[in-house]
Amino acid sequence: MRKLMMAALLIAVCSAGVSQMPVANSKIAPTLAPTPPMGWNSWNHFDKNVTQQDVMDAADALIKSGMRDAGYVYVNIDDTWEGDRDASGMLHSNAKFPDMKALGDYLHAHGLKFGIYSGPGPLTCAHYAASEGHEQQDADLYASWGVDYLKYDLCSFKKTDMDPATAAHPDDPQAANRLMREAYVKMRVALDHTGRPIVYSVCQYGWDNVWTWGPAVGGNLWRTTGDINDTYARMTELGFGQAGLAKFAGPGHWNDPDMLEVGNGKMSTEEYRTHMSLWALLAAPLIAGNDLSKMSDDTKALLMNKGVIAIDQDPLGKQGDRLRAEGLLEIWTRPLAGGALAVGLFNRVTAPATISVTLKELGIKSPHEIVNVWTGEKVEAKGGVISAIVPNHGVLLLRITP
Repeated sequence: MRKLMMAALLIAVCSAGVSQMPVANSKIAPTLAPTPPMGWNSWNHFDKNVTQQDVMDAADALIKSGMRDAGYVYVNIDDTWEGDRDASGMLHSNAKFPDMKALGDYLHAHGLKFGIYSGPGPLTCAHYAASEGHEQQDADLYASWGVDYLKYDLCSFKKTDMDPATAAHPDDPQAANRLMREAYVKMRVALDHTGRPIVYSVCQYGWDNVWTWGPAVGGNLWRTTGDINDTYARMTELGFGQAGLAKFAGPGHWNDPDMLEVGNGKMSTEEYRTHMSLWALLAAPLIAGNDLSKMSDDTKALLMNKGVIAIDQDPLGKQGDRLRAEGLLEIWTRPLAGGALAVGLFNRVTAPATISVTLKELGIKSPHEIVNVWTGEKVEAKGGVISAIVPNHGVLLLRITP
């Protein structure tokens, strides 16, 4: 029966007209990820060399460091866990991951959740087996292992068809985009048919304005950007590039400017503080990518600041946006539950700078408590103006409460 239902849904998806884009009609997806997912991903530190033991060690480090209790619960294996398919098409993990069911059980027994990686093409980005043509088979396999989160990466998916000039229907400029959406719908449908609630991370780098259709294909989060790296220039390019996307995010569906680089060592503490502050204002997923076994006290303090995490995980689910920019001095705000407001004063220049904003500009009519989120110190608004000298590449992150 399940196979017949799956076939009927996919026929409906794939027979969509030229002007009609496919949708997943998922009843499960909207109930998942009420706040942005928090956790850890293997790629930034381990790259292609990650093993099952590395993942178990990372889980232990999340617990020992206090990160699990701070909210970092997803332990996500990225690319290169995959082995070969057998004669029936069943995918097996490779020798680096001898027992995926045992790994899932280990994570769950320690209060963590299990994340995995695949893609809609024949191969992953690292040229391992992906899920094209095996969507339900793979989804069932993930569910049997206890997977809670799937990152689905577009690499190798019909790249010629992605170009409208060479699409299957060259007279239809939407044909390539429809093919891509259909591929993401197929896996959401497959995940739903397992009966297991699996968070769905749509990873296709923001092409075709994914934020406008991510919820329709059953995504709980979608990459709005290309890959991040551990440089201030790239981090700020991606983060500040999210201006204007706030209306597309909310509980169950989040814009994702990629993983955190905090603790990987190529940015200063002030720059990492900017990274965390900006991601919190953006209601972005907080997926750490550092070596959890070698965290400095500064890294722990950055990743586990309770006030910053509270902004990111605010139950109102409103993404922040840019209020004003004067050159490389920017002010961002995010409405919070209970009428509170998060405010970030960002200095993107290479020298300290004074940044000011009035309570009137922030829409605040009466006195409020103003707190520096990173230090816990109270801040005054003298004459109705908040003004501070912000370090180069730094931020003053405030929480203003009624």
